[in-house]
Amino acid sequence: MAKRCPITGKGVQAGNTVSHAKNATRRRFMPNLQNVSLMSEILGNLVHFRISANGLRTIEHNGGLDNYLLSTPNSRLTEEAREIKDRILKAKKSS
Repeated sequence: MAKRCPITGKGVQAGNTVSHAKNATRRRFMPNLQNVSLMSEILGNLVHFRISANGLRTIEHNGGLDNYLLSTPNSRLTEEAREIKDRILKAKKSS
């Protein structure tokens, strides 16, 4: 499974761990990914994501999963998020 957030796009970064003696050792900075189930009010069920903590805060700030996905352009969403957005739009049109 990829270590990238489908909401924010945060991924693995590389850098150095620098000791007190200034020895630099390469390391990887991993994103804080969490397995979460978010409620979609339009779909009426839970949607499972593996998103970063910052992505979760972004969704909450925008008023929930539905509002976030509908207000975000498709170019900024991953394929997984676009599929959920398409399901939401289809359910919204049919109701």
